[in-house]
Amino acid sequence: MKKKLLLMGIVFLLMALLFVGMFKVSKLRTFQLFGGLTYQVNTDDKVIALTFDDGPTKNVDQILPLLNKYKAKATFFLIGNDIEKYPEEAKKLVEAGHQIGNHTYSHERMVLKSPSFIKEEIEKTDRLIRKYGYKSEIDFRPPYGKKLVGLPYYLYKNKRETIMWSLEPDTYYTSADEKVNDVVENIKPGSIILLHPMYDQTGKEIQVIEDILRELTKEGYKFVTVDELQEL
Repeated sequence: MKKKLLLMGIVFLLMALLFVGMFKVSKLRTFQLFGGLTYQVNTDDKVIALTFDDGPTKNVDQILPLLNKYKAKATFFLIGNDIEKYPEEAKKLVEAGHQIGNHTYSHERMVLKSPSFIKEEIEKTDRLIRKYGYKSEIDFRPPYGKKLVGLPYYLYKNKRETIMWSLEPDTYYTSADEKVNDVVENIKPGSIILLHPMYDQTGKEIQVIEDILRELTKEGYKFVTVDELQEL
């Protein structure tokens, strides 16, 4: 009986360790089990990529003038469900010449999902992005940065890369000043910045975008799309 309990305990411990290990691997932004992954680019040129997750929403009308003011191009990873809700905003992003990426249809964590679910989430959103006029290659970013086996394998089979990020001030800070300082202090050529302005109703995230654009422009940085950054 004791041996049986001991064996059960060992099995439980091994399963717990496996689960913890899988959880840690799933959220790594610099590694995945299959295919290509970009979280920054090695370059000496003072170029960086400003990326926005989620949406589109009406906040697009506040973001676009700021980008235009600083002659900046950005990459928008859009959710299919939001594209259906705000088709005009999606078209505005395309017409303004910014890069459009796929952030799945429902924004569910793409871990422990069936191959058919992963395929439908990505391909349905691809179709919506194309519907509103986007012609270039569609990059992909997983919701919450979560990926394990099924998602990377799908992307690998379809010759698509996972786009992650090197700076994520929204994750660690709440005040606008802290977010801006985090980016300014840690920026380097080839960085990919992640921000979430689409659902902000306070205006603070819009202010963060403007402050980042202003401060990094002063330092001589140019804002390009992820595709342009990768071409370097």
